[in-house]
Amino acid sequence: MKRSRVLAVLVGGVFCVAVMTLYRMLELMQGAELPHHRETPAGQVEEDLSRLQQKIDRLEHLLSDNNRLVATLRDSLVRRKASWQTGGGGSNGSSDSTHSQVDTLPGCRLAEEMKDGTDGVQLLDVYDLLAFDNPDGGAWKQGFEILYHGNEWDEQPLELFLVPHSHNDPGWLKTFDSYYQDQTRHILNNMLIKLTEDHRRKMIWAEISYFSKWWNDIDEQKREMVKRLVGAGQLELVTGGWVMADEANSHYFALLDQLIEGHQWIQKHLGVKPSSGWAVDPFGHSPSMTYLLKGAGLRNMVIQRVHYAVKKHFARQQTLEFLWQQSWDSSAHSDITCHMMPFYSYDVPHTCGPNPAVCCQFDFHRLPGGRVFCPWRTPPQPITEQNVQERALLLLDQYRQKSRLFRSPVLLVPLGDDFRYVESSEWDAQFSNYQKLFDYFDQHPELHIKARFGTLSDYFEALHRRLSTAGTTLPTLRGDFFTYADRDDHYWSGYFTSRPFYKRLDRTLEATLRATEILFSLTLAEMRRFHGNGRLVAGFPAREHFQRLTAGRRSLALFQHHDAVTGTARDPVVVDYGTRLFRSILNLRQVLQSSAHWLLLLDKSLYHHDQSKPFLQMDDVITAQDSLPQKTSLALSSEPRSLIVFNPTEQLQTSIISVIVDSPDVRVVDAETGRPMAAQISAVWAEPSRASTEAFQLSFLAQLPPLSLVVYHVTKASAGSTHRARYTFHRRGNLPTVHTEHFQVSRPQGPEADSPMSLSNKHFQIWSSPDTGLLQKLRLQSGLVHQVQVQFLWYGTRIGANRERSGAYLFLPGEEGAQPYSTSEPPLVRISRGPIFSDITSCFRHFTHTVRLYHLDGHAGRSLEISNMVDIRSEVNRELVMRLVSDVANGNRFYTDLNGFQMQQRRTLEKLPLQANFYPMSSAAFLQDSASRVSLLSAQSQAAASLRPGELEVVLDRRLQQDDNRGLGQGVTDNKLTASLYHLLLEDRRGGAQEVGGASVEHLSLLAHLTSLSLSQPPITMVAPSDSQLPKLRPFRPLHSSLPCDIHLLNLRTLEDAQEAGSPSQEVALILHRKGFDCSSAPEPLPLCTWSAHEEVNLDDLFSPLQFRSVRRSGLTLLHDDDEPASARQQQPPRITHLRPMEISAYRVELD
Repeated sequence: MKRSRVLAVLVGGVFCVAVMTLYRMLELMQGAELPHHRETPAGQVEEDLSRLQQKIDRLEHLLSDNNRLVATLRDSLVRRKASWQTGGGGSNGSSDSTHSQVDTLPGCRLAEEMKDGTDGVQLLDVYDLLAFDNPDGGAWKQGFEILYHGNEWDEQPLELFLVPHSHNDPGWLKTFDSYYQDQTRHILNNMLIKLTEDHRRKMIWAEISYFSKWWNDIDEQKREMVKRLVGAGQLELVTGGWVMADEANSHYFALLDQLIEGHQWIQKHLGVKPSSGWAVDPFGHSPSMTYLLKGAGLRNMVIQRVHYAVKKHFARQQTLEFLWQQSWDSSAHSDITCHMMPFYSYDVPHTCGPNPAVCCQFDFHRLPGGRVFCPWRTPPQPITEQNVQERALLLLDQYRQKSRLFRSPVLLVPLGDDFRYVESSEWDAQFSNYQKLFDYFDQHPELHIKARFGTLSDYFEALHRRLSTAGTTLPTLRGDFFTYADRDDHYWSGYFTSRPFYKRLDRTLEATLRATEILFSLTLAEMRRFHGNGRLVAGFPAREHFQRLTAGRRSLALFQHHDAVTGTARDPVVVDYGTRLFRSILNLRQVLQSSAHWLLLLDKSLYHHDQSKPFLQMDDVITAQDSLPQKTSLALSSEPRSLIVFNPTEQLQTSIISVIVDSPDVRVVDAETGRPMAAQISAVWAEPSRASTEAFQLSFLAQLPPLSLVVYHVTKASAGSTHRARYTFHRRGNLPTVHTEHFQVSRPQGPEADSPMSLSNKHFQIWSSPDTGLLQKLRLQSGLVHQVQVQFLWYGTRIGANRERSGAYLFLPGEEGAQPYSTSEPPLVRISRGPIFSDITSCFRHFTHTVRLYHLDGHAGRSLEISNMVDIRSEVNRELVMRLVSDVANGNRFYTDLNGFQMQQRRTLEKLPLQANFYPMSSAAFLQDSASRVSLLSAQSQAAASLRPGELEVVLDRRLQQDDNRGLGQGVTDNKLTASLYHLLLEDRRGGAQEVGGASVEHLSLLAHLTSLSLSQPPITMVAPSDSQLPKLRPFRPLHSSLPCDIHLLNLRTLEDAQEAGSPSQEVALILHRKGFDCSSAPEPLPLCTWSAHEEVNLDDLFSPLQFRSVRRSGLTLLHDDDEPASARQQQPPRITHLRPMEISAYRVELD
């Protein structure tokens, strides 16, 4: 009876609120009209009528939104009622509940629809098909013998494009600057001279980081020459990214950001836009990258590093050229034409045809007498009248063989290698000798070949022309190209984890950059509104801050290079990258502090910028590029200290804010309302069993509106007034003496010492091993108990003479496989219990492992936080792994994310070696069966595997003494004290059974998305000075409400002023990502954000009360060429845009 009464009241309440809201809106509209009407001359009647018409339209729109909301609530309540009446309790719905589940989560239905009708090649099926047996293919060792008759080109001559290129790593064996000084600038200087000498010569260039540095060094005359070469199609900028990015460890925010940085530079200086992608060196390829390229306006792309067995299969099927599709998109919207290079490498011996011994003879940089030679012992010969016929026919045979692997008679042959064309003699040798061969082909039409120098655009234009003439369509392909092997069982799964310290620092910079971009953009908009004339505040260093932002963008962009975030550069180069990341974080913090300072001041006239003494300080310091952040201790007194917390997410966050204070007795209040906040004091452990007597950790519960700056006051309180954590210590055998004077400490006695330790919150209960403190099982609110064990293991590497071993790139574990982590001394286990959080910390020799649960009501308390502090500097050739062992019956299937953008199904295959079953995990992985799903969300990228059903393991760190023969010339021994952070989420699923089979497209649950967001974009805490003469601060809340749960504000990036270089413009890039989410588990409890089944999104409503002066949809890299036409520019609200699940959309907006 009570329940139906509650339902009636709820429905009634919602209806009343809806009616009142509409009534108030009408009243406001009328109110706005009245004063206006008093002075209306007759001529304005028409204008008023049209204005009224607009308002009625807007009201209609609001009404339909309201109806939608009421209908959703009604459906949800009806279902709740039904579930209560049947006693279901919502925990164990049968598999036929899928339909009602889809109704509960309206937004997920679209994602389901989009993945229907998926045909074409699915890479997972190719893997099931292949034997991975690696027989010797003869001249083409990893392939097969290619046969042809010779008359295949009689009707359609072979059309050949020789594409000169030079692969310039922005850091690898040398630093970025050293490479530039020693090689890159000479390559580009010579390019200018040599291409100008002959209009038939061509070249492509990829890395804008180098190109922009060189541009700054050359004079105006040379710049004009560059523009002429680009205009004439002799020089083509391909991909146009800041770097040729890694596609395994990079997060999609950073992948897009480095693309924007490159494209914006090209547009500003050269006025062109890239149309083709060129990724010949990243160690495996991701469809997330292709999605971004297509969204940035590229139509074609070339890839190279793909598993040799996959290349051979595609070559046999003539599917090396295909339309690469997104797994979740059945339309052709995101397709891109992709060319896969068929052979071992992108160097000259492996690009003219299948026989490297022959192709090497046509790399004229290796002519006798030079520094480079052919390892196959037959050197190139200069082309003369005497040998031109024999040489031309030898080369033509290779071209023809290669051509037989493709469906069209158009052939792409790259001509280049790492840092090629440094000396002008190499330009002369390559261009003049090839021109003689091309001239010979031209003089002999009976050979049926037209050969010339070309760019990627030349090639793809000819390819599409031939395909359309012949009526041929390319096959479609879905999936990704991980994990890469270049030969034998040499799988490149080591670099998914190498240098984990810097993989974590990369994400710290990314989060800092995004937060700073957003706050800076909001600050400038707020300043223009404040002045009313579009001008900025005089004392605010907007230009200097914008340059700091630009430098931060470029540091993050540089680190996405495929030898940087991968952890595969030499030690001094790693230090150089680390220093750039570190300096950028410090510089961005200045922008953040300064922006927050202005926004928070009640009296804006008091704003004063002092670089040496900023008004706000961060609550932690980073002292060097290779050290972890250390919290600074706040000195407290009876005078309130102001803490400012910035929530960089678009969601209302219930967060635990922790700071270090000098007193165990503290009071925290919301500065605006004076409301006290729930808080807890915990010990700061100087050593595992010795608590500091000077420093204490204050943790309090904060409700943070989206994108807000909230002010809290912290004061010293009366003794014993703050809840303190209680500690229990445990160690098998001898328990050490525990030193703490401010906290209650106990030790388990008798039977308690042998029974599992347990912690619980409102959502679940966990049990841990009494010996190790490591997690053993977990019970959800539904009453179901699941096994979820945490284990640690070591992998060693291969032993024996002449055997390859693990290194920076390769993971080549010993035959014994993973060995359990064991230690002569049992770990010290420390359990803490408090009102805000409770945790269990296990102190082992090589790592400290903490599992923590938060006592929070909402969805924020649903996940378990796992953190590790790892130090393996004492080890030799070992890799440390954390493994979860659950009772999920996932078979051989599991899911890892690709770049934080999408989930990809993986299949653990017995026919593959252990190292081949490891995949990149940049932010999430999960296992599932029809009843439950275990998701592991991570704050950094690493390798992940599910080697047996129910297991999921992640590699935490690797220390390897030797080089793995991929050119680096060193091992990985620069390990640091490294932190890793995860959230573990266990969810009941309903009706997902039918999806366990097949290459199904799966998404994270809504809850996992929200958890991942708070993990990757944590709140940022700043401290105001302890001065009592503080100016009055007031919180800054730019948004009335959270964005919908499934819409992520990827960035709000101030664009550069077109007139004034290095200054911010009034235009901002608004980048939104609508996430696809899983239908089989509704978030319990429901989050406060909303979601909708409709593709239409009203931007004015989303960002209210922020106002847009104009909104113009653009491409993902905000190029003017990609802007929608001016006629489509939405000047007046409501501004409705279409956002499909999984899609990223970019808008050029002016904030008012």
